[in-house]
Amino acid sequence: MPNFLTAADWTFPIPIRYGPGRLSEIGAACKQFNITNPLIVTDRGSRELPFIDRVGSVCHSNGLQSAVFSDVSPNPTDEDIARGKTVFNNGGHDGVIAIGGGSGMDAGKAISLVGRNDADLWAFDYDQPESPALGSESFVPLICVPTTAGTGAETESTAMLTDTVQGVKRCIWHATQKPLLAILDPEVTVNLPADLTAWTGCDALVHAIEAFSVPDWNPLCDGLALEAIRLISGSLESAVAHGDDLEARGAMLVGSCLAGISFLKGLGLVHAMSHMVGATCDTHHGLTNAVLLPPVLLFNKNALEEKVPLICKAMGLPSEDFHSMYSSVVGLLDALEIPRGLSDLNVPETALDSIAQKAYTDAARSTNPVSSTVSEIRDVLGQSFLNAR
Repeated sequence: MPNFLTAADWTFPIPIRYGPGRLSEIGAACKQFNITNPLIVTDRGSRELPFIDRVGSVCHSNGLQSAVFSDVSPNPTDEDIARGKTVFNNGGHDGVIAIGGGSGMDAGKAISLVGRNDADLWAFDYDQPESPALGSESFVPLICVPTTAGTGAETESTAMLTDTVQGVKRCIWHATQKPLLAILDPEVTVNLPADLTAWTGCDALVHAIEAFSVPDWNPLCDGLALEAIRLISGSLESAVAHGDDLEARGAMLVGSCLAGISFLKGLGLVHAMSHMVGATCDTHHGLTNAVLLPPVLLFNKNALEEKVPLICKAMGLPSEDFHSMYSSVVGLLDALEIPRGLSDLNVPETALDSIAQKAYTDAARSTNPVSSTVSEIRDVLGQSFLNAR
């Protein structure tokens, strides 16, 4: 229970514009922030989707120049960001529009961090004791547009990147740099394939559950996490089955955004492992999270006694016990045809020892409600390999 006699510090994010058709405001938004030549950053898989050209067209109709950088891996790397920085500077760009799922937005945010300064990329590592002493003028103005309802990455500066030298995922950020604006337009998610809708939706659900499970007291994040759980659990199956259901798409997009804000509080062991599975085997992040969620819930069970009833209420369940919550989560994953094990994602069993060691160093592990050793993480990965639920 919260202690109302102790001090606490909370921060909150940025302006958000929600609504169908609001992507058309991107040009005017650039002008509002004195951006005249934005670099539109997305990932390779999104480059040919219609909303990318639409952003360029809207910019052009507002008298702006623009170009697209899409040489971004599904799990963005430091090498991707180095190429993007070169394109940014060679093109004389003065802003970044990060548009896409987590890959495109993380790449755009990273380019906005390094595009105007000479700091080493990893100087912005979240685990560094001090960030570079840079003011807002040292960073690139940034606007974020999510095209999936999953990452919730549009409201903050953190970006997950693969360190190609060490073979791990690292989180970069700077307290001074945040998006100037996030535009949530459910129309851009309507054509997302059913499998990606399911995988990214599971990513958002994991964000909300893990953030709410973090022991720290943050009523702002906790309230957003519970509302995200309510929206996502009530809309995900419809969004997958009926991709043109704009109300379900809208609920998912808002739920994803709220879940993304909620994990300002922290994440947990699902993400600690998933980050390193992705860095090692280049798996889809949301899908990996979905596979890992059930065994981590079981691992955390004894620490969730006070949390479970509120999660059950948010999910609209008739009972408020762990079994009901767990069974509902497993039932949803089954309905969405989520694979049952890491082996189905082509993760080799021989990689699990190394993944466990790397996951132990991930910042998300430190905010999991139950502490863990390398051996315990390896056990959870082993449980997740063939049949995670």
